[in-house]
Amino acid sequence: MALLEVRDLKTHFTTDDGVVKAVDGVSFSVEKGKTLAIVGESGSGKSVTCLTVMGLNPRRGVEISGEALFNGRDLIKLRGEELRKIRGDEMSMIFQDPMTSLNPVHTIGGQLREAVLVHEKVPKQQANARALEMLKAVGIPRAETRMDDYPHQFSGGMRQRVMIAMALINNPDLLIADEPTTALDVTTQAQIISLMTRLQRDFGSAIILITHDLGVVAETADEVMVMYAGRAVERADYKGLFYEPHHPYTWGLMDSMPTLSGEDTELTPIPGTPPSLLRPPEGCKFNPRCRFVMDICRTEEPELKEVPGSPAHLERCHLDEAVKQAEIERIATERLGAVS
Repeated sequence: MALLEVRDLKTHFTTDDGVVKAVDGVSFSVEKGKTLAIVGESGSGKSVTCLTVMGLNPRRGVEISGEALFNGRDLIKLRGEELRKIRGDEMSMIFQDPMTSLNPVHTIGGQLREAVLVHEKVPKQQANARALEMLKAVGIPRAETRMDDYPHQFSGGMRQRVMIAMALINNPDLLIADEPTTALDVTTQAQIISLMTRLQRDFGSAIILITHDLGVVAETADEVMVMYAGRAVERADYKGLFYEPHHPYTWGLMDSMPTLSGEDTELTPIPGTPPSLLRPPEGCKFNPRCRFVMDICRTEEPELKEVPGSPAHLERCHLDEAVKQAEIERIATERLGAVS
């Protein structure tokens, strides 16, 4: 049974220039102990989807519809105190930039302690002990003395570890990680991903991982949803996505990754730029950038449908299956070394 089930989620922002359809009919689910990766370029709607689930979008000028069923409760319908009781306790979020997410005028220990006291009526000493325990769990050296330090005294990687500790301190059922390795060096990225995987195993949390790094996806995800222009264009388990990708946008993401073999190091970027969500193109939203575009693509948006023979694999494309299979074979020959 799904811990979180999102159905036809829409988040539209009203601006002076018109309505921005940041999320436009997205559906997915994630089970406890599993990881769903949401991938796509900047502006595809990944972060807004998760901010909507968490109830962190501004209420003014925003129209939200659909359902987000979390442990049987529709998060979209919850308000105020009801949502605050869940957020930070049963579900938590790691934000992109830990420096702006941590309060610069409060100590690390004080902020971790507050995360406990907001949701549980426990003595301050007990909350402090749990904060220290979590700092040790995420690998902060000399945790006892660093409890009294401020965020600016930590490196970027250490601040990200603190954010993970804060997100997990109340043993949430759901953890949303929004680009948790952005702006970190490669070694620290690997450490953070390894840490999240280990803590997921220890706590049994479901994880939604927002990323543009397919290497991270291959290493951590059970299921992958590819987003473009506010919609899901492909959804599958990680093996199905990497070994049988069915959408031209997914092929473009694969082609933009270097291979490990080094034999074919020339990258093929996706031409053009993501469309304006104020005035998206008619038909398939990807058609202006797609090298396989057909007339129908410019007038009719395809439905998200099952891949023949793989009911758990969904894709949104008008192309004939024979064309897709030929491209899948090319990807397997040229690019799978990038994620193997």
